[in-house]
Amino acid sequence: MDSERKVNSDPRRRLPSVDRLIRDVRGMDSEIPEWAITRTSRELVAAARREMSLTDPSDPPGSMTREQLGVAVLAGARRLVAPHPRRVLNATGVLLHTNLGRAPLASQAAEAIGQALEGYSNLELDLETGRRGSRMGSLEAKLLALSGAEAAHVVNNNAAAVLLALNTLALGQQAIVSRGELVEIGGSFRVPAIMERAGVQLMEVGTTNRTHLADYEQAIGPETGLLLKVHRSNFEQRGFVAEADVRALALLARERKVPLVEDLGSGTLLDLGEYGLPEEAYVPARLALGVDLVCFSGDKLLGGPQAGILLGRRSLVDALRKNPLARALRVDKLTLAALDATLDLMLEGRSHEIPTVAGLRADASELAPRAARLREIVSRVLASAAPNGPEARIEPSEVAVGGGSIPEHRLAGWAIRIDGVDASRTAERLRAAPTPVLARVRADALWLEVRTLREEDLEEVGAALAFALAEPV
Repeated sequence: MDSERKVNSDPRRRLPSVDRLIRDVRGMDSEIPEWAITRTSRELVAAARREMSLTDPSDPPGSMTREQLGVAVLAGARRLVAPHPRRVLNATGVLLHTNLGRAPLASQAAEAIGQALEGYSNLELDLETGRRGSRMGSLEAKLLALSGAEAAHVVNNNAAAVLLALNTLALGQQAIVSRGELVEIGGSFRVPAIMERAGVQLMEVGTTNRTHLADYEQAIGPETGLLLKVHRSNFEQRGFVAEADVRALALLARERKVPLVEDLGSGTLLDLGEYGLPEEAYVPARLALGVDLVCFSGDKLLGGPQAGILLGRRSLVDALRKNPLARALRVDKLTLAALDATLDLMLEGRSHEIPTVAGLRADASELAPRAARLREIVSRVLASAAPNGPEARIEPSEVAVGGGSIPEHRLAGWAIRIDGVDASRTAERLRAAPTPVLARVRADALWLEVRTLREEDLEEVGAALAFALAEPV
């Protein structure tokens, strides 16, 4: 028998204890809260132990030194305590960037939110009578003035609007929808799944590429609760395709005494047809065709806060309000304040002050001076960081509106193209800047689109680029 004590060669023994790691990190930055350091230390050590347990002890993977572990914990702890969401600069050109919060609010809407936050408000109080009032306040009247609808209701997002409409108008009944409109939206949410949760039976008609009025006509029966039209917000069908005319579909629905509900996804209360937006994006036009209830997002083409807006016949909207789900899906005072201020700008003829609307209307000639100014700033930074190296030039560009809104519509403008840098690495460093900047990488170059940058953002973009090109400490 071997009397020598066996030496435990388990590589996990080389890992520092959590307590020691916490002490190391605390010495690196005393301003990071204890809870963030503790949580990150535990997670990192546990992850390292799991990785090592899956490997051959005689052939352990390369492991970080104690100092490297400390640096990793510090970085993780800083991420934990960073404000969320943070302000970022959008140099992608995509106006409704879902990952960046979609529509930026007008300054008036931001101010309205601040006022709603500062103290108490008459959220559900009628100041004239001193009794309980409507949470919607004058918001409904403003929506009706802009749309021509009979009634309006607002919930927390458009998926909620569709859910409420289906559950209210067709619970336990059939909802007839074209097979070509059973779409999947962002985050893997699918129309059939929403319909199932709403408690309605899906009745598909037509084919993937062609659905006719007769398909709906033949499907309507005693179990039909409503006809559902879903806008294909994030893709287009071309070629041998067909869909029922909305006006004819509305007449059929009225004749058969079933409501026609349209999930428009992205809708606007302003007629922006002269700027290339398709007619179906204009909500008043859909109502004028005879659609009984239209649902659309507040934070897409409307340019307001996240919300689901329902406009249509009063009898239908009244039924929605009586549904117990309406309370679960209602909006808070901050959303109401921001939406109210956004609608005021439209009613006052000041829609150009809504960033999304301004971005949709801006043409290449309007953006040219901004592009020239940004090129000047970028060239100065490049000359300072790497003389006789990278260069910046103005290039024409086309970008999508984004947000799953109008996929075929492209916005022509200008971008600053930077060659001679590691584009992917620079884009990564831009995201790590004190004020993060989101840029595009294309054709081995870094592109900064000016459409989504304000004049006051340009110097900050330059500062972020200087940070990105500097050697990391």
